[in-house]
Amino acid sequence: MITKEMIYQKTPQQITSLLYEAGLTHFDQAIAFLKEKKYAEANRAMQKINDITERLGAGLNYEAGIIADQLDHVYNFIADAVVQANIYKDAKRLQQARQLFETIADAWNEALKTAPAKPAARKRNAYEQNIFVEARPANTIETGN
Repeated sequence: MITKEMIYQKTPQQITSLLYEAGLTHFDQAIAFLKEKKYAEANRAMQKINDITERLGAGLNYEAGIIADQLDHVYNFIADAVVQANIYKDAKRLQQARQLFETIADAWNEALKTAPAKPAARKRNAYEQNIFVEARPANTIETGN
């Protein structure tokens, strides 16, 4: 069981890996439930799959290039396939979505193995640049020089 404290100690890349792992687990559960005709349980597992794909999509860095846009489309495709599998109680369609999800998860985990040990320094976004300025004494005046 993974605790909140354990998650706080993970890098964003490791958390993404955990999301993929959880997604695959829910795919397996949903497929088994569909085959057993336990539709309520299958529905819950498929909702969790779509929650995970939504979180994966929300975590994409669109400044990284076209791959982020392509992954967004793949995540949307997977989510749509899961919804269709849920509507039609179609384990085969769900299995196909799982295979695609697993391919992405495997690629992510392989990239994670070869990633540098120390993450690159992150640039501050516009909000952070405006909010987190260096502290100055309250009685100084900025001169513009």
